[in-house]
Amino acid sequence: MYAAPVDLSFKNISSLTDTWIEEPNSGLRPLKKNSEMKYLSCSLRLNNNNITELHDLQKTVSHFLAQPAHLTWLDLSFNKITHIDHVLCELRELRVLYLHGNSIFILSEVDRLGVLPHLHTITLHGNVIETNKAYRNRVITVLPRLKTMDFSAITRQERVLAKIWHQSNSRSIQKKA
Repeated sequence: MYAAPVDLSFKNISSLTDTWIEEPNSGLRPLKKNSEMKYLSCSLRLNNNNITELHDLQKTVSHFLAQPAHLTWLDLSFNKITHIDHVLCELRELRVLYLHGNSIFILSEVDRLGVLPHLHTITLHGNVIETNKAYRNRVITVLPRLKTMDFSAITRQERVLAKIWHQSNSRSIQKKA
């Protein structure tokens, strides 16, 4: 199902519940609906808004998509999100997640996304976590199925370096204990 994304970008949305009264932007490809007036899409764009909390994400996905469990592509870039909410971990079919240009500041919260079995693309640049020296190594280590991070392919060499970083980091923690 490669239909057009449901595009709710640039709507000045502060709360996900605000989206429920919005009409998606029209794009080059027309959006198709089922008999229940839900969109036949597996992609949702909520970028360039003022969203701070994601706790109503499942309801929002269900409100718009005919098959919410099949959400594979989610764009939450350029919002005001400060945490990687556990609700993202419920999106089991997610393959692409854009979180760049937010205010995420706890690098270890990325670990939560390790439960997503199909996640192969993520963007996190433009968040406070990007300033952490361990940023790229940590993300590559905790999300081993990633192919692309921050619009850049993950190389074999990066995987090796991330593994070495992880092993040396694990030893340092064990010595302190």
